[in-house]
Amino acid sequence: MLDLTDDWVWDFWTVDDGSSYHLFFLKAPRSLGNPDLRHWNASVGHAVSDDLRQWVRVDDALHPQPRPAFDDLATWTGSAVRAGDGTWLTFSTGLSSGDEGLVQRLGVSSSDDLVGWRRDPRALLEADERWYAVRGPSVRETHWRDPWVERAADGRWHMYVTSRAAGTESAVVGHASSPDLLDWEVHPPLSPPSRRFTWAEVISLHRLEGRWVLLFSCLSPEMVGAAPGAGGVWAVPVGGPGAPVDLDRATRVTSEDLYVGKLVRLRDGSSRFLAFENRDAAGRFSGGVIDPVRVEWRGDRLGLLDVPERWQP
Repeated sequence: MLDLTDDWVWDFWTVDDGSSYHLFFLKAPRSLGNPDLRHWNASVGHAVSDDLRQWVRVDDALHPQPRPAFDDLATWTGSAVRAGDGTWLTFSTGLSSGDEGLVQRLGVSSSDDLVGWRRDPRALLEADERWYAVRGPSVRETHWRDPWVERAADGRWHMYVTSRAAGTESAVVGHASSPDLLDWEVHPPLSPPSRRFTWAEVISLHRLEGRWVLLFSCLSPEMVGAAPGAGGVWAVPVGGPGAPVDLDRATRVTSEDLYVGKLVRLRDGSSRFLAFENRDAAGRFSGGVIDPVRVEWRGDRLGLLDVPERWQP
């Protein structure tokens, strides 16, 4: 697995440039002592691999920007895609010191080579209070994070965002779209307010064996009436990019020992599952991105092959 001696490693996203797999991951110094402090000290590291197993560190990708910027406090999870002109775009989450990190916003950075990034200090997208819960007298924090961008068959780009429904503490799949990756419009959620989950983190969309599946993560403290340990990585079949989502139909893919599960398409057309290790065998926060795992459909459920028993749902 990819793990670092001096830094915790957790949320991540991947890019295949045709010759190497690129892993972008959140990192924060272990010298903080308490792993819960990592969220407010996060930057984005970068590693490359030929096989998703042996990783070589390269220069870090993104750091909090100088004040004032949408992410001058911390840089959180995102995704990367290639525009029609060959430019790579990373959409990421930012926390600002101006509001004590309590309002999450989305920004964009561009690169010609996935190594050097041109940053924009301005937020690209914010939560629309017509549909999403935003910070105010009755809401402590705006949840608007973890953008995942996917292109539909008609050429339109769809962005999936972790958010909550206005007036509730229920998770929804936030949604924005763009014809060109430049001009974005925020839409109502793709899902009704969940009765099971109070958040659906690090949403991603994948095509496996001709069928689309949406993955997200949620632990038991953020699940309504759930027993301890009932969370993990979740999956639900969907119709494709921009299609409606019913979070409450999701089935569990892993135990809470793993988090932020995603599929990576290999060049032979098959896919592998990656996640970070949330807890070690003793139940302590661990971190580090696991080696790739084979994955399959089991009816309408997504399942992992050949994994330790403690990772099984």
